[in-house]
Amino acid sequence: MQAVLSSDYSFAQFRFLQRLLLVHGRWSYLRMCKFLRYFFYKNFTFTFVHFWFAFFCGFSAQTVYDEWFITLYNLVYTALPVLGMSLFDQDVNDAWSFQHPQLYVPGQLNLYFSKKAFFKCALHSGYCSLVLFFIPYAAVHDTVRGDGKDVADYQSFALLTQTCLLFAVTIQLGLEMSYWTAVNTFFVLGSLAMYFAVTFTMYSDGMFLTLPSAFPFIGTGRNSLNQPNIWLTILLTSILCVLPVVTYRFLFIQLCPTINDKVMFKVRQAKATLPPPPRRPRIRRTSSRRSGYAFSHAQGYGDLVTSGRFLRRPALPRSSGFAHAGRTTTSFSPMGRSAGYSPTGRPQNAKVADVEVTSLQMYRTIQDAAL
Repeated sequence: MQAVLSSDYSFAQFRFLQRLLLVHGRWSYLRMCKFLRYFFYKNFTFTFVHFWFAFFCGFSAQTVYDEWFITLYNLVYTALPVLGMSLFDQDVNDAWSFQHPQLYVPGQLNLYFSKKAFFKCALHSGYCSLVLFFIPYAAVHDTVRGDGKDVADYQSFALLTQTCLLFAVTIQLGLEMSYWTAVNTFFVLGSLAMYFAVTFTMYSDGMFLTLPSAFPFIGTGRNSLNQPNIWLTILLTSILCVLPVVTYRFLFIQLCPTINDKVMFKVRQAKATLPPPPRRPRIRRTSSRRSGYAFSHAQGYGDLVTSGRFLRRPALPRSSGFAHAGRTTTSFSPMGRSAGYSPTGRPQNAKVADVEVTSLQMYRTIQDAAL
């Protein structure tokens, strides 16, 4: 008991160790590795864009994004989606984890997160930063709107770049997640909705009139995001950022799939060929005297049940029944007593008071000793 109280956790039986390792331990390791890879990816991509922008701003202290976007990027815009992935993500369910214990081997070999995985993450971030900077830069360079006004300014470029960045990292998160829930979906869509709500609020005229020095991007949101070429640039940039990942995973799964890829393929096949659930046949239930409670104002059999006695129906004369195989059989009501009579044999109401009481309608109680 002292060892249990001093330990971090304990389990009552050794058979619980199987589920602890093959299910919850493997899920925890998988979620932690995905969290680390995505965390490094989104922050490296966010930072490398500043590196490319330094060549165009004379290596000054000017930032490529809005100051409010830099503050809220890790705090609001990308915090909840990665939290949902690290809490709920799973490649296969617990049943398939028990059927294929070899899924635990990649964790023992440290294949999900290593120096090689970190290098791939950094390389992917460098590529995405190039796309996120130069594609928007070329899109707004010497560009005018439909009414002839210029949109090739720093504020429009900053808004376009940060919007492309947020869409790219969000789509990358969707590719990383293997198990979508309502909570994950709410976190992802809610973060995007929060970004646009905060952006239009910060760039409004009211915020500029309140604090002109803190909110200099007045009207940038409504002047830039209503242009079709801006949204086309966002779409093109997001596709180019995730295209190498999709291509690499497709070729990798086709040429040299891992044990996780094979088991996940089996899961998809099993779901596709899952037979429909069998229909339960309808069963007609016959009424029985002992099948339930009778809600009536008349006296019932409660006193007989609690007294330890039981009921017996007296035999009828041969003339009242029919012989079958040398035995006399009588037919009786399935309700256990004739209509209008209580267990004592007395009529219950005036309508049946004149009915003649026969041996079929009367019951007699016999003590256990008499049997």
